[in-house]
Amino acid sequence: MLTNRQLLILQLTVDDFIKSAQPVGSRQLSKKPEAPFSPATIRNEMADLEEMGFLEKTHTSSGRIPSEKGYRFYVDHLLTEEKLNREDSKQLRSIFQEKIMETEELIRKSATIISDLTNYTSILLGPDSSMQTVKRIQIVPLDQDTAVAIIVMDGGQVENRLFNVPEGFTTSDIEKMVNILNERLVGTPLIHLQKRLLAETKLILNRHIDRAGELYAAFLEAISIAPEERLYFGGKLNMMNQPEFNDIHKMKMFFDLIEQGAPATTFFEDIHSGIAVRIGSENNHNAMEDFSVITATYSAGESMQGSIAIVGPKRMDYGRVITLLDLLSNDLSRELTRLTIGGGTAGREQ
Repeated sequence: MLTNRQLLILQLTVDDFIKSAQPVGSRQLSKKPEAPFSPATIRNEMADLEEMGFLEKTHTSSGRIPSEKGYRFYVDHLLTEEKLNREDSKQLRSIFQEKIMETEELIRKSATIISDLTNYTSILLGPDSSMQTVKRIQIVPLDQDTAVAIIVMDGGQVENRLFNVPEGFTTSDIEKMVNILNERLVGTPLIHLQKRLLAETKLILNRHIDRAGELYAAFLEAISIAPEERLYFGGKLNMMNQPEFNDIHKMKMFFDLIEQGAPATTFFEDIHSGIAVRIGSENNHNAMEDFSVITATYSAGESMQGSIAIVGPKRMDYGRVITLLDLLSNDLSRELTRLTIGGGTAGREQ
């Protein structure tokens, strides 16, 4: 058990290091009105906190910095709620005053604005519509070579998927395909759509459409979607502004991770409602050992859920980020529910 004085010194040390990115010394803390102790007393307490694993001593200074254990204790027991100033609150909510009508655009703008406000990297995982069932399928030719498959779900969600139409297929061929797909696939959960497409429609399409296999293959590829394709990033370069990441090797590992299609589980795991914080080695990737990840969930209607993550240094301003994520997740849930009920559209770039 830590004493009240040790709790105070640990909290002040973490707070100071978050603000300055510089090791914190006993003389520095003794000048604070909240810590009316002599430098010698504080130094002894800091030494005890180091021995218990909450603080670490750097090679370049007699000051100390929080350890991973220290950050975890701080987040779990010492963090106080931080209120946003009026300007930040106004900026955060500005996107919801634009009455954006497309889910994807709203999610992209949310990723950008939260990264701007935190100066960290934001990642949004789009709503998982995989358990929604298919209400209607349309295929709209855009030109001779391209069409868009429009899949309308029972909850109002709409998925738009561009695909290439093989040479030689007519509008009549596409109409026949749409009729067969609707006859066989309406009521199928999106997650099972590929399996049902293979089992229920391939043979019938071959009977009614010449060279149906080519058109079928193009459509099949279009409707496949992995969680990674629902990831939206904001502020990818923000990490370069953090003094911890002057190390080129650390930054290269991070950029390689996000540019080469990191799996969604790298940033989102054991997703549950509310705020979750993972610090350093608690992340499940070597490239993330020097980072903290704070996640929150949001909803889009009754049965779809997405997630928001803020990625920053372990010296992250946890109180501010948690407050921002809490507000954004609530506002985003309300707005996406409005879009879902109102029949807003959602898609992905091809």
